[in-house]
Amino acid sequence: MLPDHRESVVSMFDEIDFFTDKSIVENPYPYFESLRARCPVAREPHHGVLAVTGYDAAVEVYRKHETFSSCIAPTGPFPGLPFDPAEGDIAALIEKHREAFPLHEHMVTFDQPKHTMHRDLLKALFTPRRLRENEEFMWVQADRMLDEFIGQGRVEFLRNYAQPFAMLVIANLLGVPEEDFLEFRRVLSNTTPPGAIDDEVMVGNPLEFLAERFTGYLTERRREPGSDVLSALASARFPDGSLPEVADLVHLASFLFAAGQETTAKLMTAGLRVLAENSELQDELRADIDRIGSFVEECLRLEAPVKTDFRLACEATTLGGVEVPAGSMVMVLPGAANRDPSRFENPGEFVLDRPNAREHISFARGIHTCPGGPLARMESRVSFERILHRMRDIRISETDHGPAGARNFGYEPTYVLRGLSSLHIEFTPVGTDAK
Repeated sequence: MLPDHRESVVSMFDEIDFFTDKSIVENPYPYFESLRARCPVAREPHHGVLAVTGYDAAVEVYRKHETFSSCIAPTGPFPGLPFDPAEGDIAALIEKHREAFPLHEHMVTFDQPKHTMHRDLLKALFTPRRLRENEEFMWVQADRMLDEFIGQGRVEFLRNYAQPFAMLVIANLLGVPEEDFLEFRRVLSNTTPPGAIDDEVMVGNPLEFLAERFTGYLTERRREPGSDVLSALASARFPDGSLPEVADLVHLASFLFAAGQETTAKLMTAGLRVLAENSELQDELRADIDRIGSFVEECLRLEAPVKTDFRLACEATTLGGVEVPAGSMVMVLPGAANRDPSRFENPGEFVLDRPNAREHISFARGIHTCPGGPLARMESRVSFERILHRMRDIRISETDHGPAGARNFGYEPTYVLRGLSSLHIEFTPVGTDAK
Protein backbone atom coordinates (compact mmCIF):
# COMPACT_ATOMS: atom_id res chain seq x y z
CA MET A 1 0.00 0.00 0.00
CA LEU A 2 1.13 3.54 -0.74
CA PRO A 3 1.17 6.12 2.07
CA ASP A 4 -1.95 8.29 2.01
CA HIS A 5 -0.20 11.37 0.56
CA ARG A 6 1.33 9.30 -2.26
CA GLU A 7 -2.02 7.70 -3.02
CA SER A 8 -3.53 11.16 -3.42
CA VAL A 9 -0.71 12.25 -5.76
CA VAL A 10 -1.17 9.16 -7.92
CA SER A 11 -4.94 9.68 -7.96
CA MET A 12 -4.53 13.35 -8.93
CA PHE A 13 -2.38 12.51 -11.92
CA ASP A 14 -4.87 9.89 -13.14
CA GLU A 15 -6.88 12.89 -14.34
CA ILE A 16 -4.03 14.39 -16.36
CA ASP A 17 -3.50 13.61 -20.03
CA PHE A 18 0.26 13.92 -20.44
CA PHE A 19 -0.06 14.62 -24.15
CA THR A 20 -2.51 17.54 -23.97
CA ASP A 21 -2.60 18.95 -20.44
CA LYS A 22 -0.74 22.27 -20.17
CA SER A 23 -0.70 22.15 -16.38
CA ILE A 24 2.42 19.94 -16.40
CA VAL A 25 4.33 21.70 -19.18
CA GLU A 26 6.22 23.96 -16.76
CA ASN A 27 7.11 21.17 -14.36
CA PRO A 28 6.49 17.58 -15.49
CA TYR A 29 8.64 16.01 -12.78
CA PRO A 30 5.91 15.50 -10.14
CA TYR A 31 3.89 13.74 -12.84
CA PHE A 32 6.87 11.51 -13.66
CA GLU A 33 7.25 10.68 -9.98
CA SER A 34 3.57 9.77 -9.75
CA LEU A 35 4.10 7.24 -12.54
CA ARG A 36 7.20 5.89 -10.83
CA ALA A 37 5.26 5.54 -7.57
CA ARG A 38 3.05 2.98 -9.30
CA CYS A 39 5.82 1.18 -11.16
CA PRO A 40 8.91 2.13 -13.23
CA VAL A 41 6.87 0.79 -16.16
CA ALA A 42 3.27 2.05 -15.85
CA ARG A 43 0.40 2.25 -18.31
CA GLU A 44 -0.63 5.83 -19.00
CA PRO A 45 -4.45 5.77 -18.63
CA HIS A 46 -5.54 8.04 -21.49
CA HIS A 47 -3.80 6.57 -24.53
CA GLY A 48 -2.66 3.18 -23.25
CA VAL A 49 1.03 3.99 -23.63
CA LEU A 50 3.47 2.20 -21.32
CA ALA A 51 5.44 4.99 -19.64
CA VAL A 52 9.00 4.06 -18.64
CA THR A 53 10.36 6.16 -15.76
CA GLY A 54 12.92 3.69 -14.40
CA TYR A 55 16.52 4.06 -15.53
CA ASP A 56 17.28 0.35 -15.99
CA ALA A 57 14.06 -0.29 -17.91
CA ALA A 58 14.70 2.71 -20.17
CA VAL A 59 18.19 1.50 -21.05
CA GLU A 60 16.78 -1.97 -21.72
CA VAL A 61 14.30 -0.54 -24.24
CA TYR A 62 17.09 1.30 -26.03
CA ARG A 63 19.39 -1.71 -26.08
CA LYS A 64 16.80 -4.22 -27.35
CA HIS A 65 16.23 -2.69 -30.76
CA GLU A 66 15.14 -6.04 -32.20
CA THR A 67 12.23 -6.17 -29.72
CA PHE A 68 11.34 -2.49 -29.68
CA SER A 69 10.92 -0.90 -33.12
CA SER A 70 11.70 2.80 -33.65
CA CYS A 71 8.97 3.22 -36.30
CA ILE A 72 6.98 5.48 -33.93
CA ALA A 73 10.00 7.13 -32.24
CA PRO A 74 9.07 10.82 -32.78
CA THR A 75 5.27 10.68 -32.65
CA GLY A 76 4.10 7.97 -30.26
CA PRO A 77 0.35 7.30 -30.18
CA PHE A 78 -0.47 9.86 -32.87
CA PRO A 79 -1.99 9.33 -35.39
CA GLY A 80 -2.15 5.67 -34.33
CA LEU A 81 -0.95 2.49 -36.01
CA PRO A 82 -1.76 1.89 -39.69
CA PHE A 83 -2.63 -1.73 -38.88
CA ASP A 84 -4.28 -3.86 -36.21
CA PRO A 85 -1.57 -5.39 -33.99
CA ALA A 86 -3.78 -8.43 -33.50
CA GLU A 87 -3.40 -9.32 -37.18
CA GLY A 88 -0.15 -11.24 -36.69
CA ASP A 89 3.63 -10.71 -36.93
CA ILE A 90 4.20 -7.11 -35.80
CA ALA A 91 7.61 -6.79 -37.45
CA ALA A 92 6.19 -7.92 -40.79
CA LEU A 93 3.25 -5.52 -40.43
CA ILE A 94 5.61 -2.65 -39.71
CA GLU A 95 7.55 -3.29 -42.90
CA LYS A 96 4.36 -3.73 -44.93
CA HIS A 97 2.98 -0.38 -43.71
CA ARG A 98 6.29 1.45 -43.15
CA GLU A 99 5.46 4.36 -45.46
CA ALA A 100 2.22 5.06 -43.56
CA PHE A 101 4.14 6.10 -40.43
CA PRO A 102 4.87 9.83 -39.90
CA LEU A 103 8.49 10.78 -40.73
CA HIS A 104 9.08 7.27 -42.11
CA GLU A 105 11.73 8.67 -44.47
CA HIS A 106 14.00 9.82 -41.61
CA MET A 107 16.64 7.74 -39.87
CA VAL A 108 15.12 8.24 -36.42
CA THR A 109 12.30 5.84 -37.42
CA PHE A 110 14.48 3.22 -39.13
CA ASP A 111 15.09 -0.29 -37.80
CA GLN A 112 17.89 -2.68 -38.69
CA PRO A 113 19.54 -3.22 -41.10
CA LYS A 114 18.44 0.00 -42.80
CA HIS A 115 19.31 2.12 -39.78
CA THR A 116 23.00 1.22 -39.67
CA MET A 117 23.31 1.51 -43.46
CA HIS A 118 22.13 5.12 -43.33
CA ARG A 119 23.93 6.03 -40.11
CA ASP A 120 27.22 4.97 -41.70
CA LEU A 121 26.75 7.76 -44.24
CA LEU A 122 27.39 10.24 -41.42
CA LYS A 123 31.02 9.15 -41.34
CA ALA A 124 31.59 11.62 -44.16
CA LEU A 125 30.67 14.40 -41.71
CA PHE A 126 32.06 13.25 -38.38
CA THR A 127 35.70 12.79 -39.33
CA PRO A 128 38.35 13.98 -36.83
CA ARG A 129 39.51 16.67 -39.27
CA ARG A 130 35.98 17.92 -39.91
CA LEU A 131 35.16 18.07 -36.22
CA ARG A 132 38.37 20.06 -35.54
CA GLU A 133 37.42 22.51 -38.27
CA ASN A 134 33.91 22.76 -36.88
CA GLU A 135 35.21 23.48 -33.38
CA GLU A 136 37.39 26.27 -34.75
CA PHE A 137 34.27 27.73 -36.34
CA MET A 138 32.45 27.53 -32.98
CA TRP A 139 35.02 29.65 -31.16
CA VAL A 140 34.86 32.37 -33.79
CA GLN A 141 31.07 32.22 -34.18
CA ALA A 142 30.44 32.33 -30.42
CA ASP A 143 32.21 35.68 -30.18
CA ARG A 144 30.46 36.97 -33.29
CA MET A 145 27.10 36.16 -31.72
CA LEU A 146 28.06 37.73 -28.40
CA ASP A 147 29.27 40.86 -30.18
CA GLU A 148 25.71 41.44 -31.40
CA PHE A 149 24.41 42.21 -27.90
CA ILE A 150 27.25 42.19 -25.36
CA GLY A 151 27.28 45.97 -25.04
CA GLN A 152 23.59 46.12 -24.12
CA GLY A 153 23.97 44.30 -20.80
CA ARG A 154 20.85 42.23 -21.41
CA VAL A 155 19.49 39.74 -23.94
CA GLU A 156 16.79 37.18 -24.63
CA PHE A 157 19.21 34.30 -24.90
CA LEU A 158 17.25 31.57 -26.70
CA ARG A 159 16.47 33.47 -29.91
CA ASN A 160 19.43 35.83 -29.93
CA TYR A 161 22.16 33.30 -29.23
CA ALA A 162 21.26 29.65 -28.58
CA GLN A 163 19.06 28.96 -31.62
CA PRO A 164 21.08 30.83 -34.26
CA PHE A 165 24.40 29.59 -32.87
CA ALA A 166 23.30 25.94 -32.91
CA MET A 167 21.85 26.37 -36.39
CA LEU A 168 25.00 27.96 -37.83
CA VAL A 169 27.26 25.32 -36.25
CA ILE A 170 25.32 22.53 -37.98
CA ALA A 171 25.24 24.55 -41.20
CA ASN A 172 29.01 24.78 -41.03
CA LEU A 173 29.38 21.07 -40.24
CA LEU A 174 27.23 20.15 -43.24
CA GLY A 175 29.09 22.53 -45.52
CA VAL A 176 26.30 25.03 -46.21
CA PRO A 177 27.86 27.93 -48.13
CA GLU A 178 28.47 30.87 -45.84
CA GLU A 179 26.63 33.21 -48.19
CA ASP A 180 23.45 31.28 -47.35
CA PHE A 181 23.83 31.56 -43.57
CA LEU A 182 21.69 34.69 -43.30
CA GLU A 183 18.75 33.09 -45.09
CA PHE A 184 19.02 29.92 -42.99
CA ARG A 185 18.99 32.05 -39.86
CA ARG A 186 15.99 34.05 -41.05
CA VAL A 187 13.88 31.07 -42.13
CA LEU A 188 14.71 28.70 -39.29
CA SER A 189 14.49 31.06 -36.32
CA ASN A 190 10.69 31.11 -35.93
CA THR A 191 9.13 27.66 -36.13
CA THR A 192 6.61 25.74 -34.06
CA PRO A 193 8.23 22.88 -32.09
CA PRO A 194 7.30 19.27 -32.86
CA GLY A 195 4.56 17.69 -30.76
CA ALA A 196 2.89 21.04 -30.09
CA ILE A 197 -0.10 20.79 -27.75
CA ASP A 198 -1.92 23.67 -29.43
CA ASP A 199 -3.49 22.82 -32.80
CA GLU A 200 -1.80 25.66 -34.63
CA VAL A 201 -0.58 25.93 -38.19
CA MET A 202 3.20 25.66 -38.22
CA VAL A 203 4.93 28.97 -38.87
CA GLY A 204 7.17 27.80 -41.67
CA ASN A 205 8.19 24.18 -42.19
CA PRO A 206 11.90 23.71 -41.45
CA LEU A 207 12.08 20.23 -42.96
CA GLU A 208 10.56 21.42 -46.26
CA PHE A 209 12.97 24.36 -46.47
CA LEU A 210 15.96 22.16 -45.62
CA ALA A 211 14.90 19.44 -48.06
CA GLU A 212 14.69 21.95 -50.89
CA ARG A 213 18.07 23.49 -50.10
CA PHE A 214 19.96 20.24 -49.57
CA THR A 215 18.45 18.68 -52.69
CA GLY A 216 19.95 21.56 -54.65
CA TYR A 217 23.31 21.40 -52.88
CA LEU A 218 23.76 17.64 -53.19
CA THR A 219 22.51 17.38 -56.77
CA GLU A 220 25.00 20.04 -57.80
CA ARG A 221 27.87 18.35 -55.93
CA ARG A 222 27.11 15.03 -57.60
CA ARG A 223 27.27 16.75 -60.96
CA GLU A 224 30.35 18.85 -60.14
CA PRO A 225 32.12 17.49 -57.03
CA GLY A 226 34.62 19.61 -55.18
CA SER A 227 36.69 19.23 -52.02
CA ASP A 228 34.04 20.52 -49.61
CA VAL A 229 31.91 18.68 -47.05
CA LEU A 230 28.80 18.61 -49.23
CA SER A 231 30.80 16.87 -51.94
CA ALA A 232 31.99 14.26 -49.43
CA LEU A 233 28.40 13.68 -48.33
CA ALA A 234 27.16 13.56 -51.93
CA SER A 235 29.70 10.86 -52.75
CA ALA A 236 29.20 8.80 -49.57
CA ARG A 237 28.26 5.18 -50.17
CA PHE A 238 26.45 2.47 -48.26
CA PRO A 239 28.62 -0.28 -46.71
CA ASP A 240 27.93 -2.52 -49.72
CA GLY A 241 29.37 0.13 -52.05
CA SER A 242 26.09 1.26 -53.56
CA LEU A 243 25.38 4.95 -54.03
CA PRO A 244 22.40 6.30 -52.05
CA GLU A 245 19.65 8.24 -53.74
CA VAL A 246 20.02 11.99 -53.28
CA ALA A 247 16.73 11.87 -51.35
CA ASP A 248 18.31 9.55 -48.75
CA LEU A 249 21.09 12.06 -48.13
CA VAL A 250 18.66 14.97 -48.06
CA HIS A 251 16.53 13.30 -45.39
CA LEU A 252 19.65 12.53 -43.35
CA ALA A 253 21.00 16.07 -43.52
CA SER A 254 17.61 17.74 -42.99
CA PHE A 255 16.68 15.78 -39.89
CA LEU A 256 20.16 16.12 -38.37
CA PHE A 257 19.92 19.85 -38.99
CA ALA A 258 16.42 20.37 -37.58
CA ALA A 259 16.69 18.04 -34.58
CA GLY A 260 20.20 19.02 -33.56
CA GLN A 261 19.51 22.73 -33.66
CA GLU A 262 16.45 22.67 -31.42
CA THR A 263 17.72 20.26 -28.74
CA THR A 264 21.12 21.94 -28.43
CA ALA A 265 19.50 25.34 -28.10
CA LYS A 266 17.28 24.00 -25.30
CA LEU A 267 20.32 22.51 -23.54
CA MET A 268 22.29 25.76 -23.62
CA THR A 269 19.31 27.80 -22.44
CA ALA A 270 18.66 25.44 -19.52
CA GLY A 271 22.33 25.63 -18.57
CA LEU A 272 22.42 29.41 -18.65
CA ARG A 273 19.38 29.54 -16.41
CA VAL A 274 21.27 27.44 -13.86
CA LEU A 275 24.26 29.78 -14.09
CA ALA A 276 22.16 32.93 -13.86
CA GLU A 277 20.58 31.69 -10.63
CA ASN A 278 23.94 30.93 -9.00
CA SER A 279 26.69 33.57 -8.95
CA GLU A 280 29.00 31.31 -6.92
CA LEU A 281 28.77 28.64 -9.61
CA GLN A 282 29.74 31.25 -12.21
CA ASP A 283 32.87 32.05 -10.21
CA GLU A 284 33.72 28.37 -9.73
CA LEU A 285 33.60 27.70 -13.45
CA ARG A 286 35.57 30.83 -14.33
CA ALA A 287 38.24 29.70 -11.90
CA ASP A 288 38.42 26.22 -13.43
CA ILE A 289 37.10 26.08 -16.99
CA ASP A 290 37.86 22.35 -17.17
CA ARG A 291 34.77 21.81 -14.99
CA ILE A 292 32.49 23.22 -17.69
CA GLY A 293 32.31 19.73 -19.21
CA SER A 294 30.93 18.36 -15.93
CA PHE A 295 28.53 21.29 -15.76
CA VAL A 296 27.14 20.43 -19.21
CA GLU A 297 26.65 16.76 -18.26
CA GLU A 298 24.71 17.65 -15.12
CA CYS A 299 22.55 20.07 -17.14
CA LEU A 300 21.81 17.24 -19.57
CA ARG A 301 20.87 14.96 -16.70
CA LEU A 302 18.72 17.45 -14.85
CA GLU A 303 16.89 18.91 -17.88
CA ALA A 304 16.92 16.42 -20.75
CA PRO A 305 15.98 18.35 -23.93
CA VAL A 306 14.08 15.36 -25.31
CA LYS A 307 11.02 14.66 -23.18
CA THR A 308 9.73 11.50 -24.87
CA ASP A 309 11.08 8.74 -27.09
CA PHE A 310 8.68 6.07 -28.34
CA ARG A 311 9.03 2.43 -29.36
CA LEU A 312 6.63 -0.26 -30.59
CA ALA A 313 6.93 -3.75 -29.10
CA CYS A 314 7.36 -6.22 -31.98
CA GLU A 315 6.80 -9.22 -29.75
CA ALA A 316 5.44 -10.04 -26.31
CA THR A 317 8.05 -9.44 -23.64
CA THR A 318 8.53 -8.25 -20.06
CA LEU A 319 10.00 -4.93 -18.98
CA GLY A 320 10.76 -4.06 -15.39
CA GLY A 321 8.72 -7.09 -14.34
CA VAL A 322 5.69 -5.87 -16.31
CA GLU A 323 4.11 -7.86 -19.14
CA VAL A 324 4.36 -6.01 -22.47
CA PRO A 325 2.02 -7.45 -25.15
CA ALA A 326 3.11 -7.35 -28.79
CA GLY A 327 1.92 -4.12 -30.41
CA SER A 328 2.28 -2.08 -27.20
CA MET A 329 3.45 1.51 -27.52
CA VAL A 330 6.28 2.22 -25.09
CA MET A 331 7.20 5.76 -24.04
CA VAL A 332 10.69 6.25 -22.63
CA LEU A 333 10.88 9.40 -20.51
CA PRO A 334 14.56 10.45 -20.36
CA GLY A 335 13.83 13.26 -17.92
CA ALA A 336 12.28 10.77 -15.51
CA ALA A 337 14.97 8.09 -15.93
CA ASN A 338 17.65 10.73 -15.38
CA ARG A 339 16.06 11.45 -11.99
CA ASP A 340 15.61 7.85 -10.91
CA PRO A 341 16.73 7.84 -7.24
CA SER A 342 17.92 4.26 -7.57
CA ARG A 343 20.56 5.53 -10.03
CA PHE A 344 21.24 9.13 -9.03
CA GLU A 345 21.53 10.33 -5.44
CA ASN A 346 19.36 13.38 -4.65
CA PRO A 347 18.25 13.39 -8.30
CA GLY A 348 16.33 16.68 -8.22
CA GLU A 349 19.41 18.66 -7.12
CA PHE A 350 22.07 20.17 -9.37
CA VAL A 351 25.45 18.73 -8.35
CA LEU A 352 28.36 20.14 -10.35
CA ASP A 353 30.77 17.24 -9.92
CA ARG A 354 28.24 14.41 -9.72
CA PRO A 355 30.40 11.28 -10.23
CA ASN A 356 27.93 9.46 -12.49
CA ALA A 357 26.28 12.41 -14.26
CA ARG A 358 27.48 11.14 -17.62
CA GLU A 359 25.34 8.02 -17.18
CA HIS A 360 22.27 10.07 -18.13
CA ILE A 361 20.30 8.91 -21.16
CA SER A 362 19.58 12.32 -22.68
CA PHE A 363 21.22 11.13 -25.90
CA ALA A 364 19.54 7.70 -25.68
CA ARG A 365 21.51 4.43 -25.79
CA GLY A 366 22.23 1.63 -28.22
CA ILE A 367 22.14 1.94 -32.00
CA HIS A 368 19.95 5.03 -31.82
CA THR A 369 22.34 6.98 -29.58
CA CYS A 370 22.18 10.55 -30.89
CA PRO A 371 24.99 10.99 -33.45
CA GLY A 372 25.08 14.70 -32.65
CA GLY A 373 25.71 14.20 -28.93
CA PRO A 374 29.45 15.02 -29.08
CA LEU A 375 28.64 18.07 -31.19
CA ALA A 376 26.05 19.35 -28.67
CA ARG A 377 28.53 18.89 -25.83
CA MET A 378 31.19 20.83 -27.72
CA GLU A 379 28.81 23.66 -28.68
CA SER A 380 27.72 24.03 -25.06
CA ARG A 381 31.25 23.91 -23.67
CA VAL A 382 32.50 26.55 -26.12
CA SER A 383 29.48 28.79 -25.54
CA PHE A 384 29.64 28.69 -21.74
CA GLU A 385 33.38 29.31 -21.75
CA ARG A 386 33.01 32.42 -23.92
CA ILE A 387 29.93 33.64 -22.03
CA LEU A 388 31.66 33.36 -18.67
CA HIS A 389 34.74 35.06 -20.07
CA ARG A 390 32.85 38.00 -21.50
CA MET A 391 30.09 38.50 -18.91
CA ARG A 392 30.08 39.12 -15.17
CA ASP A 393 27.19 39.03 -12.71
CA ILE A 394 24.91 37.06 -15.03
CA ARG A 395 21.39 37.16 -13.59
CA ILE A 396 17.78 36.48 -14.46
CA SER A 397 15.83 39.55 -15.58
CA GLU A 398 13.30 40.23 -12.83
CA THR A 399 11.39 42.50 -15.20
CA ASP A 400 10.70 39.55 -17.49
CA HIS A 401 10.72 36.58 -15.12
CA GLY A 402 9.95 37.94 -11.66
CA PRO A 403 12.05 37.96 -8.48
CA ALA A 404 14.02 35.06 -7.04
CA GLY A 405 11.68 32.63 -5.33
CA ALA A 406 8.78 33.66 -7.55
CA ARG A 407 10.11 33.21 -11.05
CA ASN A 408 7.81 33.03 -14.05
CA PHE A 409 9.24 30.95 -16.89
CA GLY A 410 7.47 29.76 -20.01
CA TYR A 411 8.13 26.34 -21.53
CA GLU A 412 7.42 25.04 -25.01
CA PRO A 413 3.95 23.42 -24.99
CA THR A 414 5.06 20.13 -26.52
CA TYR A 415 5.17 16.54 -25.32
CA VAL A 416 8.30 15.83 -27.39
CA LEU A 417 10.77 18.48 -26.21
CA ARG A 418 11.59 20.01 -22.85
CA GLY A 419 12.80 23.58 -22.92
CA LEU A 420 12.26 27.21 -22.05
CA SER A 421 10.40 29.32 -24.60
CA SER A 422 12.54 32.31 -23.63
CA LEU A 423 15.26 33.31 -21.17
CA HIS A 424 15.88 36.97 -20.46
CA ILE A 425 19.15 37.67 -18.67
CA GLU A 426 21.07 40.74 -17.55
CA PHE A 427 24.82 40.97 -17.06
CA THR A 428 27.83 43.23 -16.79
CA PRO A 429 29.78 43.12 -20.06
CA VAL A 430 33.51 42.59 -19.81
CA GLY A 431 34.10 44.11 -23.24
CA THR A 432 35.69 43.18 -26.52
CA ASP A 433 39.20 43.48 -25.08
CA ALA A 434 38.54 40.24 -23.13
CA LYS A 435 38.46 38.07 -26.26
